[in-house]
Amino acid sequence: MSAEHKDIHSASPTHYDESTHTTANRASVKDQLATWHVGRGNKSFARAMIPTWYSPPSSEERTTKNPFKLLGMIDRMGWLLFFSGWFAWTCDGYDYFAVPLTVPQLAAAFGVGTVDITTSITLTLLFRSLGAIIFGVLADRYGRKWTLVGNLILICVFELATGFVNTFSAFLAVRALFGIAMGGIWGQSAATALENVPVQARGLLSGILQQGYAFGYLLAAVINLTVVQTSPYGWRSIYFIGAGFSLAAAIVRALLPESRQFLLAREEAKERQMTSGQATKSFFREMGAMFKSNWIRCIWGVCMMTGFNFLSHGSQDLYPTYLQVTKGFSSPLSSKTTIVSNCGAIVGGTIAGYVSQYTGRRLAILITLCYTACWIPLWILPDSFAGLTAGGFFMQSGVQGAWGIVPIYLSEIAPPAFRASFAGVAYQLGNMASSGASQIEADAGRSLKLAGTQIADYATIQGILIGAVIAWMVVCVFLGPEANGAHFEQAKVAIQDGAGAARATELVHRGDHDGDAHLEKGREEFVERR
Repeated sequence: MSAEHKDIHSASPTHYDESTHTTANRASVKDQLATWHVGRGNKSFARAMIPTWYSPPSSEERTTKNPFKLLGMIDRMGWLLFFSGWFAWTCDGYDYFAVPLTVPQLAAAFGVGTVDITTSITLTLLFRSLGAIIFGVLADRYGRKWTLVGNLILICVFELATGFVNTFSAFLAVRALFGIAMGGIWGQSAATALENVPVQARGLLSGILQQGYAFGYLLAAVINLTVVQTSPYGWRSIYFIGAGFSLAAAIVRALLPESRQFLLAREEAKERQMTSGQATKSFFREMGAMFKSNWIRCIWGVCMMTGFNFLSHGSQDLYPTYLQVTKGFSSPLSSKTTIVSNCGAIVGGTIAGYVSQYTGRRLAILITLCYTACWIPLWILPDSFAGLTAGGFFMQSGVQGAWGIVPIYLSEIAPPAFRASFAGVAYQLGNMASSGASQIEADAGRSLKLAGTQIADYATIQGILIGAVIAWMVVCVFLGPEANGAHFEQAKVAIQDGAGAARATELVHRGDHDGDAHLEKGREEFVERR
């Protein structure tokens, strides 16, 4: 097996020696772009920018296209860990969209306007970046399990607190704190769910995982349509129920083991007599090396995820308000439209994730973006319930179709040892950049009115914004890196020497399977030692 494919299990059980570490030099632009696209060969960078149909590098990865057989490849523990990541992300979606779904009730309860309530959405999105940094670093340093458990418990606390606030200032403060906790979930969920399942099934599972967010939105909409309408606690009940979901997700994760690569890395560190302080020092040294050798990738990741987040928040956050204000829907009727839209999101995300396994990630994203643009007229022009509901279904099938590819795409192109922090921070910095989406739309509604009325024309506003965002994202996709089929489960853990300088393209096996055999051997040795 080649040197770049050696993973966390190959080190000999000798005493840890700090003096053996070297300091990585800052990689030049040319060096970074040389490994930007896997299998580039003799192509120029400009030619490699054009996405082509994906061809698996080895015959063993050219498996069935039957989705049920792909799902059958996953073992019981892989399913349990996937469910844990999916459930955590579902809770995140539910807890976030509880606010957009109850904007009118919140505005009435606190005696403020719609724009003021959208400030809380902006604050949540702004503080998510801080949470992504904190919890992403903890997850890459100490492991996925207890970091995610603690993160979910904090979300439970802040969601419960939201239901008890009585003033607008307290509501803003709690939602800002909630944003910090929320920011840590996605990177950990994606890492937990995808690093424990076969490479061949990751595209499909990526789509299913990401649509946990849409399912959370769907669940919140159903509860808002049913429980909230009859509960003596009114709008507060949606937050109380959300706290219960988050606590349940924390319990599920606590009952499952740590990801295998972290268990093996800890065993190796113990054999090498590496202290916790030495491991932490090594972690931050490797993190510095990662930034030095991947700074272009980091900048691109934030730009790309800014587009993705504008796409989702620009089409979702003010959507119930758009239906009620511009189209004259009642709150229950807008909730029904939202429910159908999120069914479209779940269908689109799952299908697009599955398709990306065969087309390649970038090409699949471009296809879904073009598909989304085609549905903008049906999304904003009708006035009837049937027309707008159909538009919402197809629009969100495209928006969340593109999103369904994001977890596996970011996991594959991320610096391998820093998947939770890189993916999470890129995602949430993009969220921070797009945090004003709902406020931009609400503010625009103050000046852009339906002809002859004082009613905000949110249909036109959202159509213009989403069109511009899609154009931005097409450019970012063409400029993006590619590492389809990367075996990131074989990557070194971030406390190991050389982890920060590792390239994602090194984990794409071009015609040999020594990596898989080596990983299995490491697992067997670990079990024997236990």
